[in-house]
Amino acid sequence: MTATVTEFTTRFVDAGGVRTRYLEAGEGEPVVLLHGSGPGVTAEANWTATIPGLAGRYRVIAPEMIGFGATEREPELRYRIRTWVNHVIAFLDALELPRANLVGNSLGGIVSIFTALEHRERVRRMVLMGAPGVGMTMTEGLRALRAYEPSLDGMRDLLRQYFAHDPALVTEDLVLRRYQASAEPGEQENYRAIHAGQSARDNPMLSPDLVRTLSTPTLLVHGRDDRVLSAEISWKMANLLPNADLHLFHDCGHWAQIEHRDEFNRLVGDFFADSDTQGARTKEEP
Repeated sequence: MTATVTEFTTRFVDAGGVRTRYLEAGEGEPVVLLHGSGPGVTAEANWTATIPGLAGRYRVIAPEMIGFGATEREPELRYRIRTWVNHVIAFLDALELPRANLVGNSLGGIVSIFTALEHRERVRRMVLMGAPGVGMTMTEGLRALRAYEPSLDGMRDLLRQYFAHDPALVTEDLVLRRYQASAEPGEQENYRAIHAGQSARDNPMLSPDLVRTLSTPTLLVHGRDDRVLSAEISWKMANLLPNADLHLFHDCGHWAQIEHRDEFNRLVGDFFADSDTQGARTKEEP
């Protein structure tokens, strides 16, 4: 019977000169959770439902990437995908993890992809949840996310209209916590700097030919009703990645790990339990 872990420890570590906050629970094979980039995001906000679901089987570690949460920030830093890839590798080094499984949500997904492309020996398996990829286009949800200005009403509307398929999941407590985090001194300026650096000219190109070279066993998870990043992205990525499975959740927006928490945790836990010699199966679009 799998143990249930309901608590996690908050720690800090020097990762390449950056004081980095992270959450940790459980023991065993390391699973590193990489959050998204929405306003007010923290490791807790992204992964509170995931950590206890996986920590009975794995050592679960959820860092706050540079620019987010309580992780140290560097003045005038130009945020790029490689900024976060380098930070993730420095974090793995600081924890003396030569190899880990990655779960990347949204921004964390594209960071996971480039970490696996540029440091193939460091990533055993990865889960990409509501992640960007080949074929990504600007959506109404992305525009709303990037245009966010700190206010309770603005946060409530953003979370209910674009992040959750069922608005009832967005409690007033969640709205307040995310709003307060987004309204900390200097947070809005930092948020704008993060999203200003996400243009194609500032980041490495993710081409179909490059994706086809990535043999890391991958599970793509997407909400069929995602209004921030279309599920079509994961369909396309599943047909490009040579060793990939795809799971689409119905009645699900951009928060599969919250909206379908139990099934998500089971899928991810079982995927990481597979041996390295048992490849995932690529699903063809019907």
